[in-house]
Amino acid sequence: MIEVSVQSLAFDRTSNTPVVILREDGTDRILPIWIGPGEASAIAMHLGGVSFQRPLTHDLIVSVLGGLGGSLRRVLITRVENSTYFAEMIIDRAGELISVDARPSDSIAIALRMEARIFADDSLLESAGRVVEVAEDGESGGDENPMSGETLEKHLRKLGPEDLGRFHG
Repeated sequence: MIEVSVQSLAFDRTSNTPVVILREDGTDRILPIWIGPGEASAIAMHLGGVSFQRPLTHDLIVSVLGGLGGSLRRVLITRVENSTYFAEMIIDRAGELISVDARPSDSIAIALRMEARIFADDSLLESAGRVVEVAEDGESGGDENPMSGETLEKHLRKLGPEDLGRFHG
């Protein structure tokens, strides 16, 4: 497993789908995972420091985990099957490690809120990951179009049900 961090959110204009860009720590190798608009919005809001008076779903999960005496130790993005990525959330409760199957997008949103480390299987970075050139303005030179959290959130609010397809994260 290789430790990765959320580099940015992007929007794939070809499929009208948000993409979370994970970057291998210490390198320029990335792992793009296409995700749903709700999860993209949750990630963008957290990265942008936006908070709400009442907890949203990912915030609620963080509260429930803490209330039950658990903590998220790490997220493992383990494999891809038929263009669908799989992840496990490793939760520590009273010294017992519990593995919970989850979508990578939800796992990442929760990991960011709980400051948990994120790892991807080596094979995913080898097959799907690629090196990107980073321009001086910090935007990647790949096919994805990086957006700020605010820009992505505005775009996601404009989408209707007919714009949403099958999401893989």
